[in-house]
Amino acid sequence: MRYFRVFALFAFFLPNTAPASLPTGWKVLKDPKGACQITVPEAWSSSSDEAGFAVLRDATTAIAVVTSQPGQAFKPLSESLLKLLGVPKEKVFENSTKRVYYQDKIAVTLQDTNAFTVVVPGKAATCSSRVLFLPEVSQEDARKIVLSVGPVPAPE
Repeated sequence: MRYFRVFALFAFFLPNTAPASLPTGWKVLKDPKGACQITVPEAWSSSSDEAGFAVLRDATTAIAVVTSQPGQAFKPLSESLLKLLGVPKEKVFENSTKRVYYQDKIAVTLQDTNAFTVVVPGKAATCSSRVLFLPEVSQEDARKIVLSVGPVPAPE
């Protein structure tokens, strides 16, 4: 639970790519404010398409969360903030004006979890996603989910 509190706190300081196309067998989930979204495999369940989260089997196996921070200006994380978060340099995959992407939790045992975090600029909000998952869950799927975060497209 500590990790979600840290994520929420630091997501405040944290932009923007919506999925170009929805992969076959995946669905879109929106944050409760309807500003940001992620995509997850159909096997992941959520109470609604706008709940802002989905789980695989149960929340102890894997959970994906999307949030929005209205009015927050996006900017890359400073080295001192990354150090405070305890993110090793080799686990910061991107820290640019377009996206912040890092692994903030690394499983030590099979019962321990991994976590990826991505923050991108949105239209009127900063969009954030975090996927927390056991080693039995595909890292490739976790990366696809977290990297799918972006603003909800305008209706056509």
